[in-house]
Amino acid sequence: MNQLISLVSEAGPDTGDDLPGTLPDALRAELIAFRRDLHMHPELGNQEFRTTAAIKARLERAGLAPRVLATGTGLVCDIGEWDGGTPMLAIRADIDALPIPDAKVGVAYRSTVPDRAHACGHDVHTTVALGAGLVLAELHRRGQLPRPVRLLFQPAEEVLPGGAADAIKSGVLEGVGRMIAVHCDPKVDAGKIGLRTGPITSACDRLEIALDGPGGHTARPHLTTDLVTAVAKVATEVPAVISRRVDARSGLSVTWGRIESGHACNVIPMHAELGGTVRCLDLDTWRDAPDLIHAAIADIADLHGAKSQINYIRGVPPVVNDGTVVDLLVNSMAARRGPYSVEDTEQSLGGEDFSWYLEHVPGAMARLGVRTPGDATKRDLHRGDFDADESAITVGVELFTAAALLDARSRSGA
Repeated sequence: MNQLISLVSEAGPDTGDDLPGTLPDALRAELIAFRRDLHMHPELGNQEFRTTAAIKARLERAGLAPRVLATGTGLVCDIGEWDGGTPMLAIRADIDALPIPDAKVGVAYRSTVPDRAHACGHDVHTTVALGAGLVLAELHRRGQLPRPVRLLFQPAEEVLPGGAADAIKSGVLEGVGRMIAVHCDPKVDAGKIGLRTGPITSACDRLEIALDGPGGHTARPHLTTDLVTAVAKVATEVPAVISRRVDARSGLSVTWGRIESGHACNVIPMHAELGGTVRCLDLDTWRDAPDLIHAAIADIADLHGAKSQINYIRGVPPVVNDGTVVDLLVNSMAARRGPYSVEDTEQSLGGEDFSWYLEHVPGAMARLGVRTPGDATKRDLHRGDFDADESAITVGVELFTAAALLDARSRSGA
């Protein structure tokens, strides 16, 4: 067993804001190196074999017994043994990358895999959860972790409807009473987190449409179906129609990312395709969205004489943060970094499959600040130039370890 005595800072009395489990330089450096290795070797959803093996090996070196999920990638690992009583706190991280090229310049840990990049910060999430697990394992060995904690390294977050659904089917929530997670936020300074009670992300679905007609000559559009006009009308009018069929406060929106039709400028094509996303702030409206959008597409396509085929792919509901778990994270961050280290955040239109867990257990996701303070460079998620201030790793680890300790105290009556 690899002892972590030298990798876990000693702390004073285990009371109030003074909690064990902060990071000394040795562990901080190891975690940064681990994150950079993941960043250089990104893997897509359900293909994270190297990533899974690296996490598993490090947890086993710490004397833990991680179990690979039934899907073949991702792991679950308990620190301490659940006795069947009060349910555990679970810490979740997603481990997959995106199918886009790494556009960073002059960075030694740039992706080595063509058209693959950790452009959403999942390498940071993974490293934070791993670091928390290593620290908590040592605290457990010392008798300073009052209750068991579960680590979940989840694959395929970027693959709708998300790897969370498969993880839940495999039983990862058995014995879990609360769940916490972080997501990188390039709009929040490193050293801080953003939080809100209630919805913090939005629902996200995928929409694929095929339109068909007989085709013909552009000199005689009246003798056929003008399919290019039809697909253009669907693209422009469906979002407008939807905005008038639901409460504007629901935030239901349709945005296109792909439109294809035709090969010659004087030929009306026989086939056209549209692809995009459906996003929604409100859970009830999200549940009604497929019927509303199907009807709007059919109405507009019929008006122009086009036959429509609609593939509406359910994605994820909003992540709805539980107030009690938000309080736990606020108190944990305040204990580590002071009360001004937590800031209010808005509901994002981004989707996150962490929401599926919260359909079963209360939990909360915090936005982990990864912007270097004072840096005016504008970076966003899902862009090839995305990067993170690596001091955020320490912040995330210490947030999770504090949350595990404070959660144990609050539910044991200590």
